[in-house]
Amino acid sequence: MKRRDFFKKSIGAGVVAGAGVAFGGIGRIFAGNNNPLPAKYDLAAIKGGEPDVMFDKAIEVMGGMKNYVKSGQTVVVKPNIGWDVIPEKAANTNPVLVKRIIEQCFDAGAKEVYVFDYTCDEWTRCYSNSGIEKAAKDAGAKVVPGNVEKYYREVDIPEGKNLKTDKVHELILDSDVFINVPILKSHGSAKLTICMKNLMGIAWGRKQWHRNDLHQCIADFATYCKPDLNVVDAYYVMKKNGPRGVSKEDVVTMKSLLISEDMVAADAAGAKLFGLEPDDVPYIKIADEMGAGTKDLDNLSISRQKL
Repeated sequence: MKRRDFFKKSIGAGVVAGAGVAFGGIGRIFAGNNNPLPAKYDLAAIKGGEPDVMFDKAIEVMGGMKNYVKSGQTVVVKPNIGWDVIPEKAANTNPVLVKRIIEQCFDAGAKEVYVFDYTCDEWTRCYSNSGIEKAAKDAGAKVVPGNVEKYYREVDIPEGKNLKTDKVHELILDSDVFINVPILKSHGSAKLTICMKNLMGIAWGRKQWHRNDLHQCIADFATYCKPDLNVVDAYYVMKKNGPRGVSKEDVVTMKSLLISEDMVAADAAGAKLFGLEPDDVPYIKIADEMGAGTKDLDNLSISRQKL
């Protein structure tokens, strides 16, 4: 299995203390000056540009895409493509961002890039009307369905409390690099859906997650599956009526993006950007307590940029 290190990758020894970043909501998340450049940032927060431009700036401060994708590797880019709606309704990841991530993967030397999601609405319409199918194919990626059970393999979740096993899509198990690309939005059951919640789209048994304490199951799966990189799309943000939304009136334009190797940190920052505290979202608190990542943003080295 190519990705044997993927599932148990540690948070890393590079958490840089003393950055002193105060994530206190939308107004303060980008406030202040960066401290002197650390050896490696734990998280980058950027606002004020188009999705592709913001990604280019963010990945640069994280060491560049070649820090994550090596020549000849197979990459899975997993956006949220769950809903049959247009990009402006903010139910799915922005297609402009997806396209640019794929392009950067190929520029770094990727052999193949795959894009998929286990959608909620009918998958062909989700792929088409989200704009993601065209954007991904235009960038050279292979777009595959996620709604066929035979492509999922059963795995154990050793540290899970409620979620002990599940089936995971074979592309995730067999790829070299996994890039998780959620959109930040409200969610009726989970309060917010960001990085950890987006992983429900690579697992077959999501109905049992809802029946068996959704927040605990999200955290359980986060102890098992750790993407190599997480890119949070917050260009359009659905502030209410998530996860599908009702109309454009549910959406605000934030023109923001977060990027981190740590899902818990990215979700904590996403909660702040949304206007909540990390502890307001139970699965973030539980995942932190289980050691899946850290919600303590004050002790992370964070790059903040305004375009």
